[in-house]
Amino acid sequence: MSDTNRQEPDPRLRANTVPWPPILIAAAVIGAWLLGRVAPLAWPGLDDAASHVIGWGFGLIGVALIFWSVRTLNEAGTTFRPDRGSDVLVTHGPYSRFRNPIYLGDVLVMLGLADLTQNVWFVVAALAFAVLVTVLQILPEERHLEARFGDAYRQYRARSRRWI
Repeated sequence: MSDTNRQEPDPRLRANTVPWPPILIAAAVIGAWLLGRVAPLAWPGLDDAASHVIGWGFGLIGVALIFWSVRTLNEAGTTFRPDRGSDVLVTHGPYSRFRNPIYLGDVLVMLGLADLTQNVWFVVAALAFAVLVTVLQILPEERHLEARFGDAYRQYRARSRRWI
């Protein structure tokens, strides 16, 4: 089939046409790194083993959560891409507790980076990412999932949390 005959999916069948999360995560990480270079702030935390265990723990838990979440979506036969529509309502694995474990993992990774680099701007970036991804991606995703899966999604939403 030629490219001219390929039909684009109906945009109503997906949450967004723009893949906001990877754009936002890249902007947050680059912005935090740049701000750390041009306007560094003193690290308010301790620089001891216990604080590093916590910081690294956040980062490692975030990475594990992202991989587990993507694997769960792949095994369920649906996409992890934020600009594609969901084919299956996934409510098991990390999704049994959190509706957005990938985005939660992103925030935890940035908090781990904050400790690793002792750059406070990563904490600010993590908070900004959380707010922006909620407005630009999560809310439209929730509308998409409710329209696509109806009562099943509403029941899932009632027993799970958006973030923590």
